[in-house]
Amino acid sequence: MALMDFFFPEDGLQRMTPEETHITSLTAEPYPDGERVRVNIEMTPFQTRPYIEILLTDSNDEEVATASIVEPMGWKLEFTMHLRGAKASPFKIEAKLFYPDGPQATPVLHTFGVPSTN
Repeated sequence: MALMDFFFPEDGLQRMTPEETHITSLTAEPYPDGERVRVNIEMTPFQTRPYIEILLTDSNDEEVATASIVEPMGWKLEFTMHLRGAKASPFKIEAKLFYPDGPQATPVLHTFGVPSTN
């Protein structure tokens, strides 16, 4: 019986240690319906997969949505968050990258508006 070898791409990227891993970009773009937001997060390439907590709040600092990402496979993430009927624009999205038993990177904040659909 042969042992399986894992395939690691020869991408030439320098992967960072947990202490050096951080979010390099956070953007949020509302969908035309005004009910959802496309979120993009980019991180430094990592050696150890991190955790990410995302908090979406309205202009009254009330929580609209949250998401937890556990050990993402890649360093470029795209996902959709729902506004759940919230209309108090502008909105803020905050992403925190951390390791459960290790370092935490400085949270990243992005503010965006959602045009009225009326």
